[in-house]
Amino acid sequence: MRLTRDEVIDAASAIGGRVRRTPVAEAAPGVWLKLECLQHSGSFKVRGAFNRILAADLPAAGVIAASGGNHGLAVAYAARALGIRAEIFVPEVCAAVKIAGLRALGAEVVVTGAIYADALDASRKRAAETGALELHAYDQREVVAGQGTLALELEEQIPGLDTIVVAAGGGGLAGGVRAAFGGEVVVVEPELIPTIHEALSARQPVQVNVSGVGADALGASRAGQIALDVLQDRATSVLVTDEAIIEARRTLWRDHRIAAEHAGAAAYAALLSGAWEPAPGTTTAIVVCGSNTDPATLA
Repeated sequence: MRLTRDEVIDAASAIGGRVRRTPVAEAAPGVWLKLECLQHSGSFKVRGAFNRILAADLPAAGVIAASGGNHGLAVAYAARALGIRAEIFVPEVCAAVKIAGLRALGAEVVVTGAIYADALDASRKRAAETGALELHAYDQREVVAGQGTLALELEEQIPGLDTIVVAAGGGGLAGGVRAAFGGEVVVVEPELIPTIHEALSARQPVQVNVSGVGADALGASRAGQIALDVLQDRATSVLVTDEAIIEARRTLWRDHRIAAEHAGAAAYAALLSGAWEPAPGTTTAIVVCGSNTDPATLA
């Protein structure tokens, strides 16, 4: 069964008071930026992490997750807030600033494998050994519903909102937003990681290669089935170049003083590069989804 808006509403009730209601800023007439980069742990992923943990019977071993970095930071943040143990597996492409953040949050960090899929395999073996609760980055129902709460906020913040533009890795945020929002949803991915794009074309998750500037946060090599079920025939898929992502990140900092990682700038890149254009007279929200980056690289 497809994820429903009611499930997202239930998630909003469960995590209320534990996540920030992040602000919006008008970037141009009819175009708003949703500053989820200001969320606890630096990305939207804390929404799904809290919803998954709060819905579960927690084992003594705590929680375990595999992540390119942001999901792990969210799980570590939620675990610390709830007083439970967290073990996070990350691939070698994980940014050093994210690994440092994980350790600062008290998580046990294991760096293993070249890409996210390798870290996921290792985390699942460890979970089987310890009995820890697994938090998948984008393919658990509670996680996807939690991410979708962002759309409910946007509906309240921007009356008459027509379109939400989001970056995608495995599709957790895109799927949650699609389940919650009645308007248009635009899913943006790097050309070098077309995970959702290829899955939508094949009408099933398929394996893709992972590379480029977004690999640490958008590096899912296979789409989540929960997200795909919601997105199929109900979303616009857009691909952008790494150069467009880099320029969008620079623009966010130069023109708006918004510190975003490359993945966080991917949705904005679709608009700035012309890969996607809003219909005339419509109102659009572009999600700046993450800020876990080295500030020294922003300029």
